[in-house]
Amino acid sequence: MDPIIEIRGLRKTFRRTVAVEGLDLDVPEGAITAFLGPNGAGKTTTIKCVLNILAPDSGTIRVLGCDSRCLGPAQFCRIGYVSENQELPLWMTVDGFLAYCRAMYPSWDAGFEAKLRLQFDLPGCTKLGALSRGMRMKAALLSSLAYRPGLVVLDEPFTGLDPLVRDEFIRGLLELTEDEGWSVFISSHDIDEVERLADRVAILDRGRLRLAETTEALQARFRRVEVVLDESAPLPPGLPSTWLNPEMAVRTLRFVDSAYRDPDALTAALAAHVPGARQHHAAPMPLREIFVALARSYKLDGLHGNGGCGGTH
Repeated sequence: MDPIIEIRGLRKTFRRTVAVEGLDLDVPEGAITAFLGPNGAGKTTTIKCVLNILAPDSGTIRVLGCDSRCLGPAQFCRIGYVSENQELPLWMTVDGFLAYCRAMYPSWDAGFEAKLRLQFDLPGCTKLGALSRGMRMKAALLSSLAYRPGLVVLDEPFTGLDPLVRDEFIRGLLELTEDEGWSVFISSHDIDEVERLADRVAILDRGRLRLAETTEALQARFRRVEVVLDESAPLPPGLPSTWLNPEMAVRTLRFVDSAYRDPDALTAALAAHVPGARQHHAAPMPLREIFVALARSYKLDGLHGNGGCGGTH
C-alpha cells in the first residue's frame, strides 16, 4: 500500500536558516503518525510544505498520490487540517461558521456533523470569539472532520487546552479514527497525550529525520538501565554507542539502552563493557522518557559536531 504522504529530499530554508534538510518520510495510510521534535526542529515547516502553504526549496512531496504543489479542491476535500495558530472568523457564531464551511465541501455529512456537535458539546448560537480556546479548537476540528476527509493533519492541537478538554479531544479522535479508518499526521509537544494516540513515531531534530518506526517497536528496544558496581569507579571507556547518556553516580552506572533485545544479551554486554558489574535492572520506558533521552543525545551530538541522521526502522 502506498503511503498517504511521501516526502523525499525535502529542503526548506528561511534566508540563512535551514528549517528542514534532506527529509525523507513516509506517512502510512490508516494509521496515526506522531511527528515529534523540540522547538525549531522543522515540524510546522514540514507540515506547511505538505499542505502547499509553503513551497519547498527542493525535494518532492506527494499527498494522496498528488504532487503537493498541485493540490487543488479535489484533494483538499479529502484533507482535514487543524493548527494551534489557526485563524477563525471570531465574529461568526458556531452555527454560522459551520454553515459557511458546509457550502464549500460537497462531501459534507450533515448527520456526521450533528454527531460531532453533540460529542463536542458546541453551543450553536455563541460567537467563536466568546468561546474558550478549547471550545474554539473543537469547532476547528469539527469543521475539518465533518466532510469525512480521510487524511487529518494536526499541528499542536493540544496547546492551551485544559486536561478535560484534551481528554475529550483525544478520546473523540481515537474513536473517529477507528470508526472511519482515517490517516492522522499529528505534531505535538504533549508526548503523554501522543502516546495514547500514535501507532507510529517520527522524530525530527534540527530539520533532519532521526527515526521513524512503530510505537510498539520503539518502546520494545528502549530500556532504562541501572547497574550497581562492586566499587566506586569512573565512567567505563568504550561503551556501546547504543547506550545513550551514560553517567556514573558513585557505584551506580545509569544509561538508556536504545537497542535492547533481551535480558541475556544485556547481561552479556555488561560483562564485556562494565568491569565489576554486580547487578543490574532494565525498565521499560514511556514515550516521553524515550523522547527526552533521544533529545538529550541529539543535543550532545550537536555539541560534538555530529549532526548526522540516526537510522530509521
